[in-house]
Amino acid sequence: MVNIKITGKDIKATEAIEDYLEKKMDRIEKYFDGDIEVVVTIKTERAEQIAEMSVKVKQDTYRAVTSHKYMYASIDKDIDILEGQIRKIKTRKDKANKDDSIKLMAVNSKDENEIENEIIKTIYYDIKPMTPEDAKLKLQEKPQDRFITFINQETNKVNVLFKLKDNKNFGLLEPEA
Repeated sequence: MVNIKITGKDIKATEAIEDYLEKKMDRIEKYFDGDIEVVVTIKTERAEQIAEMSVKVKQDTYRAVTSHKYMYASIDKDIDILEGQIRKIKTRKDKANKDDSIKLMAVNSKDENEIENEIIKTIYYDIKPMTPEDAKLKLQEKPQDRFITFINQETNKVNVLFKLKDNKNFGLLEPEA
């Protein structure tokens, strides 16, 4: 249920404005179950009509303040801003909940049927001819990567350059034959 409180400063909150706000609150209400507390302050400054909206749902509060030549346009802008904020936060929360449930699922499935000594992931990538120095520069560009596989231009053999645990030095794997 939406509980709307409208306050007017230097302008009267007419019944038409109240009806318009109630109609527009449907766009906000669809995102929530339960009580929604909405505080709206409308005022006039110079030639601008300003609408301030604050939406409180449980522990979350969303706020928007806009001004426009027309009050209805200012209200529309506020609703757009609030809807964007709500969608953004809800998406973030849904993603966090999904990630938590996936982690929980992974922990549960690990206990049930633990896989051992199997190749469970394959990554495909291009290997390019380069010198070990060039490979080192490439690896330094990507701090999240621990190694790079490349074809050594000097020997025409596949090599692997990897970061050592000290994160300062590198190791090079080079086949013998």
